[in-house]
Amino acid sequence: MLNDIYQMLDPVAFTIGPFAVRWYGLGYILGFALAGLLAYKICKRWKIKFTVDGILILMIASIIGTVLGGRLGYVLFYGEGYYFQHPESIFNFSQGGMSFHGGLIGFAIGAIISARINKMPIGTLAEICGICTPIGLGLVRIANFINGELWGKTTDLPWGVIFESGGALPRHPSQLYEAFLEGAVLLLILYLLSRRSKLFYRGTYFGIFLIGYAVFRIAVEFVRLPDAHIGYLLGTEWLTMGMVLSLPMVAVGIGFIVYALKTKHPQMGMEMGEMVAVAEDGGEVHSRDDADREVSIDDSEEEIEASVQADSAAFDSKRPDK
Repeated sequence: MLNDIYQMLDPVAFTIGPFAVRWYGLGYILGFALAGLLAYKICKRWKIKFTVDGILILMIASIIGTVLGGRLGYVLFYGEGYYFQHPESIFNFSQGGMSFHGGLIGFAIGAIISARINKMPIGTLAEICGICTPIGLGLVRIANFINGELWGKTTDLPWGVIFESGGALPRHPSQLYEAFLEGAVLLLILYLLSRRSKLFYRGTYFGIFLIGYAVFRIAVEFVRLPDAHIGYLLGTEWLTMGMVLSLPMVAVGIGFIVYALKTKHPQMGMEMGEMVAVAEDGGEVHSRDDADREVSIDDSEEEIEASVQADSAAFDSKRPDK
């Protein structure tokens, strides 16, 4: 049945005059738009003062970083020297070729620039980006499926798909496996964790994202066919470039979580141009001014009453009818 559905799909979503709008491009556009919307909602829930303009700056910087990083990553990791001999083709996007790992690096650079512009802590921005990124991953993998690219090994399972560029035998729809695991499942896990009344320490969510993506990607690589011009690595029949690039993500993700547990920094935000901390007691937010106004529980009743009387006298002295 899945094969029947695939045969009816067209990589071109619609045309505008001579221009063809493809599902692949729409996947990126819709992914960034939905991720931006989710980021805005998370900021509101975490009591982070992040304006719509701030979200737009983040999206623009991230889009540029992702596209450039994804393309350059493909050139370096999968180009096999071709683009060094044909440099004019490096930014010829009509030939296709994007690398997630390169895109992630470019995305990170764009996010850091955005954090500097918005004067927002990079750690908190990384947390929010880690939670929202699976949306785009899932949509782009679905677009890969529609394009009939990045397919898997041959299979006799009932949901096998015959891809035009993959021969006459049914193959694993590995793009949909990744869309489900790296997109839907990872997004659900991170989103539910972000709604905890007691938020994890800063760095945990991004660490979970890195580990989750890497584990799911490595798992799918066992049924996904490697790029024909690269094949399997080190003389094996199973090790792929995707696995090699994903393994360091596990180590980095673990590092983020260990660092979060050791430093125990709370999630941070901005309010009235000032840093505020999401407290551990149910996610309530307290600024420095709030802390200055709080009365110590050790104060005696006499001290509290004297303080109130002093404030009242000061107020009366400033009345215009005095």
